[in-house]
Amino acid sequence: MEMPAPDPKILSRKQLIVERLLSVLPEDAVIHDPAETRAYECDALTAYKCPPMAAVLPSSTEEVSAVLKICHEEGVPVVPRGSGTSLAGGALPTADSIILGVARLNQVLETDYENRFIRVQSGRTNLSVTGAVEEHGFFYAPDPSSQLACAIAGNIAMNSGGAHCLKYGVTTNNLMGVKMVLMDGTIVDIGGPWLDSGGLDLLGLISGSEGQLGVVTEATLRILHKPEGARPVLIGFDSNEVAGQCVSDIIRAGILPVAIEFMDRPCIRATEAFAHPGYPDCEALLIVEVEGSEAEIDEQLAVIKEIARRHNPVELRESGSPEESAKIWLGRKSAFGAMGQINDYMCLDGTIPVSELPYVLKRIGEMSKEYGLDVGNVFHAGDGNMHPLILYDANKPGDLETCEAFGADILKLCVEVGGCLTGEHGVGIEKRDLMVAQYTPDDLELQMRVKDVFDPKWLLNPAKVFPLEATESRRAA
Repeated sequence: MEMPAPDPKILSRKQLIVERLLSVLPEDAVIHDPAETRAYECDALTAYKCPPMAAVLPSSTEEVSAVLKICHEEGVPVVPRGSGTSLAGGALPTADSIILGVARLNQVLETDYENRFIRVQSGRTNLSVTGAVEEHGFFYAPDPSSQLACAIAGNIAMNSGGAHCLKYGVTTNNLMGVKMVLMDGTIVDIGGPWLDSGGLDLLGLISGSEGQLGVVTEATLRILHKPEGARPVLIGFDSNEVAGQCVSDIIRAGILPVAIEFMDRPCIRATEAFAHPGYPDCEALLIVEVEGSEAEIDEQLAVIKEIARRHNPVELRESGSPEESAKIWLGRKSAFGAMGQINDYMCLDGTIPVSELPYVLKRIGEMSKEYGLDVGNVFHAGDGNMHPLILYDANKPGDLETCEAFGADILKLCVEVGGCLTGEHGVGIEKRDLMVAQYTPDDLELQMRVKDVFDPKWLLNPAKVFPLEATESRRAA
């Protein structure tokens, strides 16, 4: 079948935009060949794809400003992109948009150990921030599972957390300031290397804004002294519900571990085959890690093990060495990749009160049977940030639609029990039409008014976060 010829008007507009972009960027920073733009057609939510008009890779804040100024003048939508690890379609382009990647903005600009901060360009990867300061005994606390690849820009956009967020908080708790470029090219500084800023909490507004308000090019991040020591314990159970109840009891006892991670049987089997961490044969397991001095660790783990024993664990294994600790964490860090070896899956990101874990896990199991799709559960149990992995066959007609309906019901369940639609992956396109399940029309209107202030033409990261109908109405106004 012969493909239709490209629309000359579209080609002419693209040529104009590309020529203008080449006037402010080096040739190798403007990607416009259709074959090459396919590399930017999706992020980690690969169920949806759309090549952009072009992609640009600026190397400085000033170049970002020049790009945005051109796109603002021409009315071209811009999709900011960190490392493309978004699981919610946060960096999915539209056919008429420009991808603005920050991968070349990857330098450390300043470190101050006395005042405990580091200033980096936003394309720097999460793990490399700790890499820049660890020889001085410091680390950067947020640690998403994708930390080897994900960029600080994306962490800020989605307010990412990670396994150790129970004790140290998520990105917003460790972000001190940003340099950001508005859609019209204006460069602004918000916050800075101090405890708090006067006036409106604009920094809190930027963290988690999903690229809707501006493009962050630099970030000032809080760094912390490494703890004296840390030790995990592995606890296996014969049911998801019992494991969930154990988590609730640990939190209720007033213990604050640095992490409580949960994995169920499908994930245990997959990670064992993939990474061979030596996990027990059980229905669910918890990895609970505490830190401090040896005396503090022993005292906290004694309480945790006593609580666990009340739930008749299948196995209770305390790490005896750094090597054993690394092996315990190996499976958890490999879980998403391991599950990808056995099936297509959609990873959700609902958050619930910890006390509701047993009930929600039970309902997910029931819904799995109703929809006829298997689910693997792996998540940050300590703060109730759930990551159900719904397994489906991308090549089977109707399976994706069934998976999406199942996922929507899980997220609605999270809201019903007092939680929310997202903990760290963001809304993106995945949850935009579910926003009405959590927010009233007045709530959404106020949120959209904030975007009106920062981006009056609604050109930044279009068709994300807000229900599509509302976005189209705003852009047409």
